[in-house]
Amino acid sequence: MKSSRLTIVLGAAAVLVLTALSVAAVVLFGGATAGPGVRACSSPSLAGTVVDVTLTDMGRGMMGGRLRLVPDVRTVPHGTVSFLAVNRGALPHELVVLPLADGRRAGTRAVGADGKVGEEGALGEASASCAQGEGDGILPGAESWVTLDLPPGRYELVCNLPGHYAAGMYAELTVN
Repeated sequence: MKSSRLTIVLGAAAVLVLTALSVAAVVLFGGATAGPGVRACSSPSLAGTVVDVTLTDMGRGMMGGRLRLVPDVRTVPHGTVSFLAVNRGALPHELVVLPLADGRRAGTRAVGADGKVGEEGALGEASASCAQGEGDGILPGAESWVTLDLPPGRYELVCNLPGHYAAGMYAELTVN
C-alpha cells in the first residue's frame, strides 16, 4: 500500500514539474518567433495624442521580480488619446484605463481575493496581442492598443491580471 502511495505522489510531482516547465517554455518562447523586447506585430497609425506604455516584469516574474507599467508621458491634452501598450516582459500583461477619484492616489485601490482590482467605470482596455481592445492578455514581445476620448481629469493605468496591480503595475495620467 505504501509503495502505491509513493508512486502516486511521485507521479503527481512529475506532472507538476513537467507542467511548470511547459508553461515556462511557452511564456519564454511564446510558441512564436517573438521574445521579450521584440515586437511580434506592429500597430496601425494611431489617432490623437499617443501614449506609449511599457509593460515589464524584469524577466523574472512576480516572485522576486519587479513588475512595472511605465507611460512615456504623465500629462496629455484632453480629447483623443491612444494608448500603445508594449509588453517587454516575460509574462502576459494588459492595460486598463480607470478614472481616478479626487483625493485618491494611484496604487491605492482595494485588491480582491482574485488578485485584481474592480474595473467599474473602466474607460477602455488594451489586452489583445497584436490587436486593439480587449483580449486574453498581451503576450511577451507583442503590443496592443486602444483609442479613447478623454475629458480633463486624473486616470489610473493598470495591469489587472491577478497579482500584477499589487506588485506595482499602475501609473497615474493627468489629462488637461
